[in-house]
Amino acid sequence: MDTQSLKPPIAANPLFELQQTLYSSGNYTRRRLHRDRLAWVVGAINRHACAPDAFRAIEYGPGSGVYLPHLAVRYGAVVAADIEPAYLAGIEPVLAAHRNLRLEVDDLEASKFDDDSFDMALCSEVLEHVPHPARALAEIARILRPGGTAIVTTPQSHSLMELCCKVAFLPGIVDLVRLIYREPILPTGHISLLNRGQFHALVAQTGMEVVEESVFGLYVPLVAEFGGSAGGRWIEAIERKLPGTLGAGLLWTQAYVLRKPLRE
Repeated sequence: MDTQSLKPPIAANPLFELQQTLYSSGNYTRRRLHRDRLAWVVGAINRHACAPDAFRAIEYGPGSGVYLPHLAVRYGAVVAADIEPAYLAGIEPVLAAHRNLRLEVDDLEASKFDDDSFDMALCSEVLEHVPHPARALAEIARILRPGGTAIVTTPQSHSLMELCCKVAFLPGIVDLVRLIYREPILPTGHISLLNRGQFHALVAQTGMEVVEESVFGLYVPLVAEFGGSAGGRWIEAIERKLPGTLGAGLLWTQAYVLRKPLRE
């Protein structure tokens, strides 16, 4: 597409500035939560990618474009799609570095792409922002080729992070949070949070199957803000004990690899 139509660049947009900050945050826990998700998704791409050249991948809601280079070296053609043209403008430097990458304005809940168009679809931290996550997952299933793979991450609805965010963005309190972090802090915009059971139910409706899943990302208020790296490592030690227990629901990120069955 003509990238000139994507101007003005999103570099001036606070949301894009936030996304650029997360992976290098001065706060140990904030930085770790996002880097752990990054590592999991990149690992899933590498584990499940098809052979390159003849295969296609798409990422919905690419944000600052952190995953696109990993897709671009694994697939012959990669599409970065977002419903907002301005958000795509910010990743033009990634576009310039990878000739097999293109930007497309597209609605995840009503995609313009044909059935069976892609071998892999990546949708990380997007479902919670759309009004109808069931439609979004159904569209992902539709545009995937039989045997294709989807990588999806989304916050858990009752995680400590999400519960604390409801308090942190109350008037007056958010100013204190910004003072503590001294970094971009914006409302999450999460309108469609799901728990694990709800997510599995939506996946079942699409006909896809879960082939891999993980849950991680513990946030403990006050310890995360004032405990420094020692407090952050204490949080990590607690987090390692929670998967597989009732406390797993307190972890922030649920991450999945889904597969569209082959046709009989």
